[in-house]
Order: sequence, then structure tokens, then C-alpha cells
Amino acid sequence: MYNYISKKNYLLALLFFFTNAAMAKELKGKLTGVVYDHTNKPLSGITVALEPDMRRALTDSRGVFGIEGLYAGTYTLKISAIGFGTHVQEVVIEEGKKNTVTIRLTRKDASLNEVSVTGVQSNPDNFIDMARTAMPATVITRKEIEQMGSRRLDEVLKEQTGLAIVNDIGAGNRAVGLQMQGFDSGYTMIMIDGQPMVGRNSGNLDLSRITVSNIERIEIIKGASACLFGSEALAGVINIVTRKNISAPQALAALRYGSFNVLDATLEGETPFAGKKGSIYLSGNYYKTDGFNSNPYLKEGKTAPPFDSYSFQGRGRYELTEISSLNFNGRYASRHSVNNQSYGVQPSKDVMDEHDLNGSVALNQNFRNGTKLRTQYYLTRYETGQDVTDLNSGIVMPGSRFKQYLHRVEVQGSHQFFGALSLTGGIGGAYELLDNAYYRGKKDMSNYFAYGQADWQLSQQLNMTAGARYDYHDKYGAKISPGIGLRYQPIEKLTLRAAIGTGFKTPNFQQLYMVFTNVQTGYTVFGSEEFWRELNALQEAGKIVSVYPAATQIGNLRPERSVSYSGGFVFNPFNSLKLDVNVFYNDMKNFINAEAVAQKTNSQQIFSYVNVAKAYTAGTEIGLSWKASKTLSLSAGYQLLYAVDKGVVDSIKNGTGLYANIYDGVSPLPRRSTRADYFGMSNRSRHMANLKLSYEHVKTGLTGSLRVNYRSKYGFTENNSANRFIDTYDTFVPSYFLFNVAVQKTLYHKHLQLQLSADNLMNYRDQLMPGQQGRAIIAGISWRFFKD
Repeated sequence: MYNYISKKNYLLALLFFFTNAAMAKELKGKLTGVVYDHTNKPLSGITVALEPDMRRALTDSRGVFGIEGLYAGTYTLKISAIGFGTHVQEVVIEEGKKNTVTIRLTRKDASLNEVSVTGVQSNPDNFIDMARTAMPATVITRKEIEQMGSRRLDEVLKEQTGLAIVNDIGAGNRAVGLQMQGFDSGYTMIMIDGQPMVGRNSGNLDLSRITVSNIERIEIIKGASACLFGSEALAGVINIVTRKNISAPQALAALRYGSFNVLDATLEGETPFAGKKGSIYLSGNYYKTDGFNSNPYLKEGKTAPPFDSYSFQGRGRYELTEISSLNFNGRYASRHSVNNQSYGVQPSKDVMDEHDLNGSVALNQNFRNGTKLRTQYYLTRYETGQDVTDLNSGIVMPGSRFKQYLHRVEVQGSHQFFGALSLTGGIGGAYELLDNAYYRGKKDMSNYFAYGQADWQLSQQLNMTAGARYDYHDKYGAKISPGIGLRYQPIEKLTLRAAIGTGFKTPNFQQLYMVFTNVQTGYTVFGSEEFWRELNALQEAGKIVSVYPAATQIGNLRPERSVSYSGGFVFNPFNSLKLDVNVFYNDMKNFINAEAVAQKTNSQQIFSYVNVAKAYTAGTEIGLSWKASKTLSLSAGYQLLYAVDKGVVDSIKNGTGLYANIYDGVSPLPRRSTRADYFGMSNRSRHMANLKLSYEHVKTGLTGSLRVNYRSKYGFTENNSANRFIDTYDTFVPSYFLFNVAVQKTLYHKHLQLQLSADNLMNYRDQLMPGQQGRAIIAGISWRFFKD
């Protein structure tokens, strides 16, 4: 009897609960709406925020959003998106009713400043919102790129705070890479539409081979981001987003010509089809230059080789059903360069061809409950061939043949819970294959990964983003990389942020397997896995004079690890003024260095790779932007950087090891080195700054910009023999300023645009900067085809 009564009471209580829950649900209201731009085009991926309940929703491909379970009352609806003014309105929710709103965002004038990614439109190629990563992030918009008059990716990035375009000192003038927060080029992941690029020359992915003609925006994350993007993202990530959001047929024809016989021609077109169920975009670009000589003392030859390149790109999208669509991406680029290296000694001709192919197919599904799912296969293939001809004898010296493939499969999903918690995760695998004579045939690697990120609005003022990634590498086992970030907004005009991220980087093919001898200069590089066998063969042939003690450290390379700490704030005292401050510290372990480990009988060195150094980079970045009037904007950026090899500091402090003594260039005997003698790691400036002044008059279609970039002196190479670090007696590249200016004028209802740009206006050159061209004046004309 007791059990019967208990069961009866339990069933009544359960019925009461569900009845009340159902009634409560009916009593609550629902808000739905559509978000359009000023031309009535639906905007997808826009975040709609409802306060004070901290409810969030994203618009779908039709611009539609919905938020359920709202108590009756008055709410504040807020939308912030790049390129649009902030939209705020009050909405009244009534019990048990569906409340509908229609919103049209208005365009706002954008300055040349780096734009905070808060509120950036979502990327259909990747559900990871760059605004929600733990590390500081910025976006360079299409409008900024056009106003700069830039033609290649390296030209755009070199003017951004905290980034430096550098020539790898040991890899020559074709290795133009990116330095971020003091990390070398090999530590930044470069992606196009969310997929990693391959094909590096001595660790540098040459950014000058990427044209900016079809780039919609560039997303930048600074600091270790391996928790989401994996190996190579030790310093950060640069994601290049190409043109999307096609709603009407239009086309563009553009032509630029100028100094160094630069010719840049672009044709592109896009159109929807099948009643806008599908869309397609195609573009082609041709670029050529006669190269340039950055060495004012060099009377023959060029420090940057002439080249001509072609690139073709296509995107397609087709809606299979209301919730699913098929997406295609394809890109092919080729570059042919010829470098005559006479220099009056041994004239030679260096011919290099590069071919870069990328393609992907993806199935996107947006379920009615808000879940998004993306299944994608991606292939990239990079091939290069290089031949060197002795112009005295006509003999073609053996050149390199390099072919690299990356196959990648990934499933990614995202869902929003309770309006305040968003989860994004993925799982996949990558297979990398290298075919190169330098590497003794084919080598391969595979990596399997899973990752997840939670974005949680803890309160109206506090937001937390936390994520972790699991990687299993077939040669280096399993690694877990977590990261966490907090944003706190105590008042409307101030946002505080702090983040910790971890990263790791596995040794690359070059560091493991390279067997390479430069046919022109005679130096040799061995990967750590090949070193002892190749060295023994040379010793048996009598070609080795000495083997240095450092060779004993060569063995199994370990992955590099890093922990990045960052903190800062954004302060907007007025709508026209913004101050952005970030402080960072990157701690690196198992740092892989290229070391000279032996000398050959021809007096040339043999290099290999060892885990020897602990290092750190630390500093601060400050950005200030001010919109002085409707037409005039001003921005400035500054980076203070310390890049320190801890091994050098410890050796100096203890008075032992390789760095204990120093020559001052006067005394014949070395003296004990001190901490003040150590300048820091080479190729890194202590101070970098930029200043941008932009003008835009909408009514007349006249826009222009003046940019000034400063870089303080940096160490180039060691010049005295007792120590192996950069000290005050070594060779430095002196500090310098670069002035760039660009002017555009649009005519005929924005169909016609005329452009004139001048880079390096003061014609600054230095023999130690082979990638820095002299004054370059470029004129351009373009015509847009669209329906008025």
C-alpha cells in the first residue's frame, strides 16, 4: 500500500511538473527576425544579442534568426558587424506570442586601422570564430587592402603592427617570410579559406607569391593557437578569406603598371544561378616584374629575381536542400623566375619554377535546431624545380626537384546552447607526402586530431573562451594543447582581456631528412635523421677537416613547445577614438636551431639541426585610432620586442660555455662577456612603429592614404669570432623609415576607378635587405561591371 501511494504521488508530481513546464513554455515568448544590409541583401552569420538575458543567435543563410523561451518584457537587441554601424533597438516580448522584427544594417565608413574582429561575420569555410579565440585577433578588410594599393600579400602584412616581413638570412632572396611577435617565419600558420598552405623554402612560405586581387579579408591571430589549428601555429595564424557572398552578377577588369616594369592584370566575375540556389566565382591574375636591386653598391645583377606568375581561382556553391549545400574551392598558381647572379665572380643563371594547386569540396549542413555540420576534403600540391647554369662553361649544375602533397579530411560542427554557450569542435586527419631528391626519395607523415572550443557568456560583463586540441603524430606520438581566454567589460567603453595558449611544432621534412649541398657556394645541410650516415660517407672520402663538439647533440629531434601569455585592454572613450594595448610573453622550449657542426676540405660549413635553446619573446603592442572627421582618419601602432635565447644568457651569467667570452674588436684577447653585450636574437628589431593617415570623401569618390613604417636596427650576422651571439661589435641593419602613399578616384557611379601609388617614396635601400625594393610608382585602372 505504501509503495502504491508513493508511486501515485510520484506520477502526480511528474504530471504536475510537465504540465507546468509545458504551460510555462507556452507562456514564454519567441523572437524571430531577418537581418538585411542596406541593399536588402540577407546577411548570414550575424550575431544577434538580446540583453539583459545574454541570449545570442546567429542568422542563417537567409538572414533569419530565432530566440525562444523569453519572459514577457522589454529587451535591448544589439548587433555589431564589420562594415556596418552598431544597431540597437528595444523589442517588447509578449507572453505566448511570436514577436518578429526586420532589421536593416547601415554601412559605416571604415578607416585604415586594423579592425577588432568582435562581431566579424562568420566564415562558411570554418566554424571557428576568429573573434572567440583566446589570443588577440585583428582583421584587415578588403577596403583597407584596396586603399593601400598593395598587390602581393607581403606588401599588406608588412604595414601591420607587430608583423615584419623578413628575408631569411640563410635562405636567400626568394625566402620572403613573416615574423610575428619575434617568431621566425616557420612558426606562423598561413591558411587560405581555413586550409593550411604548404611549400616552404627553408621554412619560409614566400608570401610574395600570393596575389591580393581576390582577397575579401585577412584574419590574424597572434600568439600560440595550436589548441585550435595544430602544429605550425606556434606564433599565430593568418587566414586569407577569399571573395564570397555572391548575390548579383558582376565582374571586374583591372590593370596596373609601373616601376620595375611591374604589370598586374586581373579579370574576375561572379554570378548566382538556378534562382540563387547556386553561385560561382572565377578569377585570373597575371603578374610580372623585372625584379630589383636593393644593394646600392651592386652594379650588376639583382637581389630580387624577375618573375612572372599566373593564378586562377574558382569558388562554387549549390544548395542541395533547405539545410545543406555543396561548396567547391580551387586555386592554381605558377611562377617562373630567372636570376642572373654575375657579381663579376662566377656568373650563373638560376631558373626556378613553382606550381601551387589547392582544391577542396565540402558539404555544409545547417540543421533547424541550430546545429551546423561541415564535412570537407582538402588537397594541396606544391611543386618546384630549380636549375643553375654556369654561364662561363654553359654547364647546367644539378638542380632541385621538390614535390609536396597534403591530403586532409575534417568534420567540424557547432551548436549554441541556452543562447549563452557555443560549442565548436572537429575531428580529422592529414597525410603529408614529400618527393624530393634532396630527401632521398619519398617521405611521409600523418597526423590525426580532435579539438573543441567553448564560448560561454558567464555574465553580462564576463565572457570565457576555452579550448583544447589532441594531436597524434605518427612519429612523435600524442600531444594535448589547451588554451583559455577571458574578456571582462566593467563599463561600456572598456574591455579587459587575458589569455594563455599553448603550442607545439613538430620538426619538418627539411629538419629531419634534408641532404643538400649548394652548388654555387658549396655549403651543406643535413637533416638530423640523415646526418651521421652522410657525415661518415664524407669522412671516408676524406672531405672533412673537423667535426665540431656541437655535433654530439645531433640525435632525435623533439617537437618544440611554447606557452603564450597575453593581456591587455581596449578603451573607447569616444566613438571616434580607440586605444588597444596588448602585452605578451612567449616561452619556448626545445627550440630547433640550425648549427654549424663540421667543416669540409673546401672550407665550407656543414649545418644540421639540434634541440639546444630555450628562448622567449616578450613585449607590448599599442594601437591607437582616431576618426578626426567624416573624411579624415588617423591611426598609429607600436611594438616593443625582446627576443632572447636563454642559453646565451645562462652561459654569460655562469661564465662558461660558448658565449662566455667576447672580442671588442680592439683588444687582441677576448674578455668576459656581460649581459649588456647580448643584443638579442638576430633579425629582430627592438622597436617597430607605423603611422597611417587616410582620407575618404564619399561624394567625390576620392580616397587616399599616407603610411609611414619604422623599424629600429636589428642584428644581421656575427662579425667577431670568440662568441656566437649578436653583440654590439657585430653587423647590424640600421634603423629606417619607409613612406608609402596611395590615391584613388572613382567615377561613373563607381564603375571606373583610377589609382596611383608610390611605395618607398624616399627610395631607401640597404645591401643587407635583399627583399626591400627602391621607390616604386604604380598606376592602375579598373572597371566594375554591375547593374546600376
